[in-house]
Amino acid sequence: MIEFNLNYWKNKKILVTGGTGFLGKALVHMLKSLKTSKLTSIGSKDFDLRNYKECVKACNGQDIVIHLAANVGGIGYNMQHPGTLFEDNILMCTNMMKAAKDAGIQKYVALGTICSYPKNTPTPFKESYLWRGYPEETNAPYGLAKLMQLVQAQAYRQQYNFNALFLLPVNLYGPEDNFDPSSSHVIPALIKKFVDAKKQNHKTVTVWGTGKATREFLYVEDAAEGILKATEQYNKSEPVNLGAGFEISITDLATLIKKHINFKGKIVWDKTKPDGQPRRMLDTSTAKKEFGFVAKTPFDIGLKNTIDWYLQNYL
Repeated sequence: MIEFNLNYWKNKKILVTGGTGFLGKALVHMLKSLKTSKLTSIGSKDFDLRNYKECVKACNGQDIVIHLAANVGGIGYNMQHPGTLFEDNILMCTNMMKAAKDAGIQKYVALGTICSYPKNTPTPFKESYLWRGYPEETNAPYGLAKLMQLVQAQAYRQQYNFNALFLLPVNLYGPEDNFDPSSSHVIPALIKKFVDAKKQNHKTVTVWGTGKATREFLYVEDAAEGILKATEQYNKSEPVNLGAGFEISITDLATLIKKHINFKGKIVWDKTKPDGQPRRMLDTSTAKKEFGFVAKTPFDIGLKNTIDWYLQNYL
């Protein structure tokens, strides 16, 4: 783990929204090792952050807010629930930042999404490319709702001198990911498919799309480190990418997962289903320059850890 300035954290009262989720658990675990003055982790069962008054209650008495809470899922989930995803995320994000500003919070860390980038963004994605076009259609409502945090953060800094940051993590993966096929992202979805196929002696596994699209993946512990380093050191409203700086095609990803699980059958591509954004890979130079963040977990190791966790906990 990269080193943190413990003096920065020791007297801080910190609220983590979405603290019971995939990224939230990793972040909270890391924060506990920093021995903060008070750490509050909340989930959807604790507060309805779509409601401004609930957000005010959550922010009361805090110094730092790290806003991870989101309604999120894979391509299929986005296609089935575009209105809900837009409503839930824009309400949660807008209300939380307003409540934090009104409560006099010292620092606010907003998590965006790579889905906010335009559909045909040149790779690697630079933060300055965010406004060059409309996002990929299947996740545009979610991506644009999350992107409004950047507009809000910059407006609040200009008018109220409110210290809000906006971070853009790439697709996350790792142990304790969401493996529910109705809402999971590509890595956990594929892991479950191949494990189920092997267990049931199927001859094939069907995967959405053509396999030509590329993705970049950031190990969840690396993401947590990046967020905390930004919280500690970064004090600007310009957006910052958090990623691992590589891309892999869905074909190569599926083949790698098939190999790790030792599935002997064939992969069948369902080309009637969408690929999503054609390519994804971030330029991560800003994070390195501004707060020294570089992802450390090799993808093959992180993937093996994720598969091993799933096999140990779900079978």
